[in-house]
Amino acid sequence: MANSDSCGRLAETIRELYGIVGRLETEYRDHDRHFTLDGHLVGSIGEVYAAERYGIKLFASSAPAHDGTAPDGKLVQVKATQRDFVGISAEPDFLIVLRIDERGGIDEVYNGPGEPVWSLFANRKRPKNGQYQVSLARLRKLNEEVPLEMRVPNLP
Repeated sequence: MANSDSCGRLAETIRELYGIVGRLETEYRDHDRHFTLDGHLVGSIGEVYAAERYGIKLFASSAPAHDGTAPDGKLVQVKATQRDFVGISAEPDFLIVLRIDERGGIDEVYNGPGEPVWSLFANRKRPKNGQYQVSLARLRKLNEEVPLEMRVPNLP
């Protein structure tokens, strides 16, 4: 189960990754490339963190619509980002959005039902990549309206 040691180890590993990224960008700046932590790596970090923090039992990687089941049975999609937005391609029952910073900190941006987030896209044409973008600022506002009993609770 989750404890502060496992979350602390994850934060330390994330700091190490950002250190490596910084070294790569310094050493190879002449090639005009960025070495960002994105895609599957950030997503997997978020999913592991959610498993540790909320007790989510994860499904196999790349499962459609949901990443796992919360201890109370809620089907949960976990989204993690380093940016100011996340992409969502299907309506999840419940959604947890996390922002990861370069110090290894992980901030819960949204924790609640997926419907209020998905309804933001109701009248929009689906983008070519299949993912609707939603800003973290918008998600933080929506998060303020989620009652405590509608959230996936932290493990003790």
